[in-house]
Amino acid sequence: MKTLSENACFGGVQGVHTYRSATTDCDMTFGLYLPPQAKAGKVPVLWYLSGLTCTHENAMMKAGAQAQAARHGIAVVFPDTSPRGDGVADDPAFDLGQGAGFYVNAVREPWARNFRMWDFITADLPEALFGAFPLDDARQGITGHSMGGHGALTIAMTHPDRYRSLSAFAPIAHPTESDWGRKQLDAYLGDDHAAWAAHDATLLMRDRGFPGDVLIDQGTQDQFLDLLMPEALAGAMAARRQPGVFRMQPGYDHSYFFVSTFMADHMAFHAERLCA
Repeated sequence: MKTLSENACFGGVQGVHTYRSATTDCDMTFGLYLPPQAKAGKVPVLWYLSGLTCTHENAMMKAGAQAQAARHGIAVVFPDTSPRGDGVADDPAFDLGQGAGFYVNAVREPWARNFRMWDFITADLPEALFGAFPLDDARQGITGHSMGGHGALTIAMTHPDRYRSLSAFAPIAHPTESDWGRKQLDAYLGDDHAAWAAHDATLLMRDRGFPGDVLIDQGTQDQFLDLLMPEALAGAMAARRQPGVFRMQPGYDHSYFFVSTFMADHMAFHAERLCA
């Protein structure tokens, strides 16, 4: 583990770290905000998964999470969205390859060697973090934006015993039926549609749901609504009678202006479930 930077922030420390990941077979960089309460002992952890084209830095710089994290005493992890570097496969399109890992374990070439973001988020990075920082692995929550919202929802519903809290901002809600999904799932996983279903939040909500309540925010002026398909996930939640709230926020688009506007609500939501 190598520390690239540390900055005082709302009484805590915003760090950027890197280490060699055996899972992705390359160096992986992530941000970690430790609130001031971490000086006294272990603190709860909120995972924030970012969207297409993002690195660890976008949400770390733009989401406005640190002030609320300091208030509630919660650490926030900002992982990268894909493996990167020389020798790592890429694609000219913005929505495939580096910056677009989609939080799956690729099995097709040329992606299979490095693009194992599911295992990186659920196993590799947690093992590295909990061994190096004062974090409480019994109190974890997860959230994310767009592709990261897709990742947060699918990971939490697959590992319901690990995460006490779950929220999402404008998630890619039904990727098996969207051009933001079919392209990537085919490239990474091939034509095994059963494998695709394991990474579709709408299908997972229909099949199993989440044991706690969930919070989802979606802007009504989001320029990607037809690709995100929020109505599919909202319908699955209603059909399952999933506890939670799906809020359509009038006038908001897909940007970090939207995310930062509702970040305080999401941090309070997670704090209520992680800090009790």
